[in-house]
Amino acid sequence: MADIHIGISGAGGRMGRMLVAEVKQTPGCVLAGGIEHVASPLLGQDIGALAGIGDIGLVLSDDDDDLFDSSDVVIDFSTPEASLAHAKLAAAAKKALVIGTTGFDTAVLAQAARSAPILWAANMSLGVNLLMGLVAQAAQKLGDDYDIEILEMHHRHKVDAPSGTALALGKAAAEGRGVDLAAKSQRVRDGITGARKAGDIGFATLRGGDNVGEHRVLFASDGEQIEIAHRASSRRIFARGAVRAAMWLAGKPAGLYSMKDVLGLG
Repeated sequence: MADIHIGISGAGGRMGRMLVAEVKQTPGCVLAGGIEHVASPLLGQDIGALAGIGDIGLVLSDDDDDLFDSSDVVIDFSTPEASLAHAKLAAAAKKALVIGTTGFDTAVLAQAARSAPILWAANMSLGVNLLMGLVAQAAQKLGDDYDIEILEMHHRHKVDAPSGTALALGKAAAEGRGVDLAAKSQRVRDGITGARKAGDIGFATLRGGDNVGEHRVLFASDGEQIEIAHRASSRRIFARGAVRAAMWLAGKPAGLYSMKDVLGLG
């Protein structure tokens, strides 16, 4: 089987640098290049040096078209705006795209996926995706007698809240109950809020330090509480999952995929 050429969008960021290193050490993969925003001060630097693995002869560029031309699959951990633009570019070029960015309307991805294989996941971790399946099952089996609360904590630099993973866990719980998350989501409590509404799915957000990512889903009823949790200690789990997803996606027909498809959990 021929090697898979993988390009990295957002290669100058923390996750992008980990992805560069992960691709370089994964058998069957070839690093095609890396891009960043046109205003990035890192442009022109060797992406291997930025990733801490030494010069590899590939410099950080802002040429999106060239990256897609030279890649079988592009992995995007950039910004919501850039990810959506790259989805449209993938559709035009009919190239595979793995997106790990959150905070945007996925309807654009569904449109682009009519012309290219696109995989989007709020979290690339194997453990988190297994957690989502457990949450959906627990919500279905336990029923409305159990209140559902989702707590997440991340590092001080994270800009969105709740996290994309927390929202995905909320969606899994809502699907398990057969309800619409938007209609049942409770994201803010402050002041005299009144009693908890039956059937709500609550969210709590913490930020501080260098926490890579912690998610807890609580099922609380009279007399007992069940907790399902995942704690990440290294961002490498996300890079490893994204590269695995890219290798799986290469050569697939157009469509919108998820980590459930990669792991055979659909």
